[in-house]
Amino acid sequence: MNPYVGSHAILPEISDRLRLARLVAALPGQSSGPGSFQSDSSSVRENLRRSSSSCLLPPSAAFVLPLAPFRTAPATCLMEAVALEEVQNCVVKRRSNPQRHRNKVYVGCGAGFGGDRPMAALKLLERVEELNYMVLECLAERTLADRYRVMMLGGKGFDPRVKEWLSVLLPLALDRGVCIITNMGAIDPPGAQKEILNLASNLGLEITVAIAYESSISHSGNSVLSNESSGIGQGRSTYLGAAPIVHCLENYKPHVVITSRVADAALFLAPMVYELGWDWNDFEELAQGTLASHLLECGCQLTGGYFTHPGDAYRDFSFEQLLDLSLPYAEVSYKGEVYVGKAKGSGGLLSYSTCAEQLLYEVGDPANYITPDLVVDFSDVQFHQISKDKVHCKGAKPSNSCRPEKLLQLFPTESGWKGWGEISYGGQECLRRAQAAEYLVRSWMDERYPGIEEKIVAYIMGYDSLKAIGGNKDSCSAKEVIDARLRMDGLFDQEEHADGFVQDFIALYTNGPAGGGGISTGQKKEIILQKLLIDRENIFWQVNVKNSIIPSSENQSANIEKGQVHTIQEKKYARSYATGIQHLTTNLKEPPSPVSAPSGSEIALYRVAHSRAGDKGNDLNLSIIPHFPDDIGRLRNVITPHWVKNAVSPLLEFSSFPNDQATQCRNNLLEHVVVQIYDVPGISSLNIVVRNILDGGVNCSRRIDRHGKTLSDLILSQKVILPL
Repeated sequence: MNPYVGSHAILPEISDRLRLARLVAALPGQSSGPGSFQSDSSSVRENLRRSSSSCLLPPSAAFVLPLAPFRTAPATCLMEAVALEEVQNCVVKRRSNPQRHRNKVYVGCGAGFGGDRPMAALKLLERVEELNYMVLECLAERTLADRYRVMMLGGKGFDPRVKEWLSVLLPLALDRGVCIITNMGAIDPPGAQKEILNLASNLGLEITVAIAYESSISHSGNSVLSNESSGIGQGRSTYLGAAPIVHCLENYKPHVVITSRVADAALFLAPMVYELGWDWNDFEELAQGTLASHLLECGCQLTGGYFTHPGDAYRDFSFEQLLDLSLPYAEVSYKGEVYVGKAKGSGGLLSYSTCAEQLLYEVGDPANYITPDLVVDFSDVQFHQISKDKVHCKGAKPSNSCRPEKLLQLFPTESGWKGWGEISYGGQECLRRAQAAEYLVRSWMDERYPGIEEKIVAYIMGYDSLKAIGGNKDSCSAKEVIDARLRMDGLFDQEEHADGFVQDFIALYTNGPAGGGGISTGQKKEIILQKLLIDRENIFWQVNVKNSIIPSSENQSANIEKGQVHTIQEKKYARSYATGIQHLTTNLKEPPSPVSAPSGSEIALYRVAHSRAGDKGNDLNLSIIPHFPDDIGRLRNVITPHWVKNAVSPLLEFSSFPNDQATQCRNNLLEHVVVQIYDVPGISSLNIVVRNILDGGVNCSRRIDRHGKTLSDLILSQKVILPL
């Protein structure tokens, strides 16, 4: 048994001593003269302890000088905590005497991605009074790259909506005793911390805000400069585990925890580990906790969002049910028992099917789902419906490899210049005119920059932009298309080429076929996130905690009143139907009981199964979940690597009207596509990974659907013949 190793003390450099003198001078009872300077960090810490209990200093806390002098507040105000920072590496260390604080913990998901709705999170807070924690998971590979790009231009490195989110949630969360955990810190967690502290002060709220983020400083205080990793320098960002958040919860009891790039599941797992007294070698419990975390991390995708599908008998429910969607929460016991739920009486759908889709979402090999804290085997997971609003989840177990030895690090790299354009044609032979426009732009670009044509892709939105009809374009006759919008998208090595493309595309107004209009164009530099695997001992994290400062008494009541009015106004969420929209309601309240699909006749796959698509870099993840579980045996005979590869091959076409050269280029790319199919017996399903199919991934893809989300319907639209 290896005891938990505390943080190493970090002593100030000589160049920082002036700040230390200012900090000491600001403490009660300290002289401001030069003779009062103390260089002993332990005595400074003791003085700080005596000055205010709000500093929340644990006995083993490392000491790092704050970036600004310590400030005292009026006697009626809460003192701002010193910016204490503790640095540790990511080698797994046993917790020191972990305590069980609860027998059950309730963890809710307030956001599943950066574009989620604060009002939906507020509804969850209002409706589920048992909640102890709310997690806002708002960071993805694309948003991380976007934050880096913005920060390099002088903008905010954290999610700019963090203030909006917390202004809606903080008052009620404080009233209910719910701790908020979020990765909206992105590239700049200290910046997000300052934003929330200012917000809390303006609202008259006394809160503690902790941040946990990757550090480029080692235990010894030196920057990590090895060839393998340069920490967070140059925009690098590593998927951290739950340990930094657990450390904050254990030592500081914060109201808000803001992180940098922490693995999605770890955001949810951390409060379970802390509250239930788990240690890092409680593998069975951690596996179940990771199952709950993974199910929660995409928000309403678990409770009926991104699931309803008119025309599919098993996934068709009313718009009104979707309007009253509830974000999910998990009830987890110290023994590792897991239930996921939604607010009682809410709309949407929480079922075996919604849980199965989320279970396989972007997991790769279900028997080896890798997180920084644990490698989990989801193969035998099962779901049992307890009520309309609650599902029991069991069967997750640690994989044989148990825990990854290396952590995944992302670092931004320039990927060239994107240039794109769109133009619409309508009426008779509009597809032929779109074809002529594409031909002209490609030819003009070849005149400017010979050999550059293969860097451009083109498609017709509303016809084949998503490739949902696969290679069978006869199923959508050109005569039936009376509204065609051509989009052309190029990824070029030089900015000059992207500029030239935009100029040539705009020239269609006077040099192209008749009746073209609605041109839009754009160009920008693209950044992709390269991936490295880094040894744990070379990745460091640090934490920091500060308290809000309450304004002076004459302004305090006004600020509180303003905050209360703001919250009350926000609570008035609309329940009425949207005006001007015809609602195609159905009478379906519960999906019908599934029946076995017919054999021997050609049918669309969506009549047999449902699916959800996700992306990991340049790889596509697809689930195949039969409506009737016993159909899985026959599906295994049909869904083969060759079948999948043939189904996705149209994605590699560069044009809606390919010539022989384009066809040969597609065939060359197809040779690099690799298909892996994993059996998931617990839920009688298949999980498919298609490698090298997403045109480089979300940050540089030239396709209209850069994530590949729509490809589930590409697969489900395929015709299959099930054997007897």
